[in-house]
Amino acid sequence: MSEHEQGANLPSTHELTTHGVGPWPGDWPEGADSAESIYDPELLANGDTRNVLDKYRYLKMSVIVADMDTRRHGFHVAIENWQHDLNIGSIVRSANAFLAAEVHIIGNRRWNRRGAMVTDRYQHVRHHDTVEEFLVWARAAELPIIAIDNVPGCVPIETFELPRTCVLLFGQEGPGLSPAAISASNAVLEISQFGSTRSINASAAAAITMHAWVMQHVFERR
Repeated sequence: MSEHEQGANLPSTHELTTHGVGPWPGDWPEGADSAESIYDPELLANGDTRNVLDKYRYLKMSVIVADMDTRRHGFHVAIENWQHDLNIGSIVRSANAFLAAEVHIIGNRRWNRRGAMVTDRYQHVRHHDTVEEFLVWARAAELPIIAIDNVPGCVPIETFELPRTCVLLFGQEGPGLSPAAISASNAVLEISQFGSTRSINASAAAAITMHAWVMQHVFERR
């Protein structure tokens, strides 16, 4: 049995390899070289070293994205990007891992994609020039905005019931969220901390918040 076939019989949480796989062993799947095939002929021939789940090995990128689109969660992630924040790539990577509906970048269109580790190819990313433009979109989509920042009046995220559909809004490293973003939010939450530092890294805060949403809305169903 090939590594690919073995992986198909394992739980989704168990990954057979993190190093990729070589060329497809034996005969290719029927019709694999046709335009309609779910398989990528180049990957079948040369191997698949992408950082993807075992069940996605050898599949075309468009097929993977289409499958993810059938399962995406109800939360979006938004980041203010006025100073070309280097954390955005890591936030996009986490959004992919937690299956966010979409990532929204507000402000500077340019962002460092190195931290995303190619996950931006599988994650929907939308740009908004201003906070006001982002708010127009959020209101049209009828999505409450949940800001994450440690400002006066914020509520501990550990005590807050996150909406099933919402936008989780983060500020850039250092200055945090703009006053306009704070005032437009339906709630402002902080992540409880117990050491000497006043704040934690923006990408870490985003990952913690996405996981908090998953714990409330994914694991509650099990």
